[in-house]
Amino acid sequence: MNTDNIAIPEKKDRTLLPNDFTVTSWEALKPYYDNLLEREIKSAADLQQWFQDRSELEAVISEDLAWRYIKMTCDTTDNQLRESYTEFVTQIQPKISPVSNELNKKALASPYLDELKNLGGYPILIRELEKDAQIFREENIPLQTKAQNEAQNFGKISGAMTVKVNKQEVTLQQAANQLQSTDRKVRKKAYKKITKRRLEDKDPLNALFTKLISLRDKIGKNAGFDNYRDYKFTEMGRFDYALQDCLDFHKAVADEVVPMLNDLAKGRKLKLEVKRLRPWDKAVDPEGNHPLKPFSTGKELTQKTIEAFGSLDPYLGECIAVMREMGHLDLESRKGKAPGGYNYPLSETGVPFIFMNATSNLRDMVTMMHEGGHAVHSFLTRDLELTNFQHTPSEVAELASMAMELISMDYWHLFFEDEEDLKRAKREHLEQIIETLPWVATIDKFQHWVYENPDHNLKQRMVAWNRIFDTFSDNITDWSGLEEAKNHLWQKQLHLYEVPFYYIEYGFAQLGAIAVWKNYRDDPKKGLEGYKNALKLGYTKTIPEVYEAANIKFDFSPTYIKSLMNFVREELDKI
Repeated sequence: MNTDNIAIPEKKDRTLLPNDFTVTSWEALKPYYDNLLEREIKSAADLQQWFQDRSELEAVISEDLAWRYIKMTCDTTDNQLRESYTEFVTQIQPKISPVSNELNKKALASPYLDELKNLGGYPILIRELEKDAQIFREENIPLQTKAQNEAQNFGKISGAMTVKVNKQEVTLQQAANQLQSTDRKVRKKAYKKITKRRLEDKDPLNALFTKLISLRDKIGKNAGFDNYRDYKFTEMGRFDYALQDCLDFHKAVADEVVPMLNDLAKGRKLKLEVKRLRPWDKAVDPEGNHPLKPFSTGKELTQKTIEAFGSLDPYLGECIAVMREMGHLDLESRKGKAPGGYNYPLSETGVPFIFMNATSNLRDMVTMMHEGGHAVHSFLTRDLELTNFQHTPSEVAELASMAMELISMDYWHLFFEDEEDLKRAKREHLEQIIETLPWVATIDKFQHWVYENPDHNLKQRMVAWNRIFDTFSDNITDWSGLEEAKNHLWQKQLHLYEVPFYYIEYGFAQLGAIAVWKNYRDDPKKGLEGYKNALKLGYTKTIPEVYEAANIKFDFSPTYIKSLMNFVREELDKI
């Protein structure tokens, strides 16, 4: 597609704040909050304008925080960037929280609120306001600030992890490419190096997690909940499903998906012709082919993504092209960069930022498809009336990203000219989906245990982790002699430290994504249309209603999981 004349979106003119206003301090923000607190509301139209002005203020603040976070994660070695983020978290955010609570109470007390319930999105917004007012506690503000500050240390510790490969210092993500080597000795050596380096920081990472558990437990109990898990379910606005649904998901995955995981592991062991399947045997191509390399540089990854998205729909390609033109992409792994990947929405601009640690392997390409799906979602919701409408629950956000991984597969030939490589890429990705659901169940169930038992010691944590890990793992892989590595596998999961309980969404959304892909396979035009229609809703509808707009079900029953995974298995067999 031609991206020579891409139009860069412009920010809308502000109505409450001056167009040149920037966030410098709480004192600079306070007059605008005072305006909202003191303003007299005499009609439903006044109340709607009040919500719009509040949305504008929150969008400006959200985007300022976003840039502070983005810059800090792009370079964890720059203390000035870290201090800028810390300043917001410690000096500005704690002042905003109590005032936001007062604004929520003002809105909920308005006699005109009922009149807005007929407007799209407002019923969803109102239930969010009621929930926030219910759980707000003044005494939790310093605890939340402290927890947010402590969570930053995970990125700092992980970002500093490097090993030497061929006398060159590389990140663990870069070193992990050697796990795809066809030489088993090379794989084993790389695995040992990576593991050794991770274990060097096992104690500080354990201590950090213990500290976070303690802080979060206090937050939950201060708000009147039995534990942080129950508090977090409410805080995250999980209106459309319950705790039991998560537990049912765990059981369904163990019953329906883990046997498929065992079949994959048996097949891998047989093809590799090894007596024992070891952890360093899990990433290599079992047919003995060299690792797939879909791109060489971040620039190439970007261009091919634009072409793939544009082949699906020109508008989707333009979204990524706009981000490239605006410098909203930081894709390549390097020392000092925080681990992981994300798409950070920029609430006022409406053009998000993609951050990742690409090292030119297949997983990196899929990550770009994933984060690109999030990005497209931001573009499709940028013109919704309120910022709240643009910020979807994770079960919807991850549907956008995980479905894009699958529906983009028809255009992966842009990354793989060789037909056999293309087939391998698709096969590996579908196998990865079979592996994803058990890992999601592992991390989620582990979090349930951790916060139901906040006073546990390190030995109890290790025992619980291994019991849960074994429930959702294949019984073929041999971990003998690697017990310490297995004991601390959970420490590589960023979500446990930075975004607690944000993980089950990947499982629910993975099921939805498979259903979207199934629709797309049956009728590409109709399937893509359903996908886009769902994303355009943002958070103006309930989660089941958004899924329904995509012509799929919000369902995680054993029967539904089994039917979708059978479809994946059938597609695998066709390749």
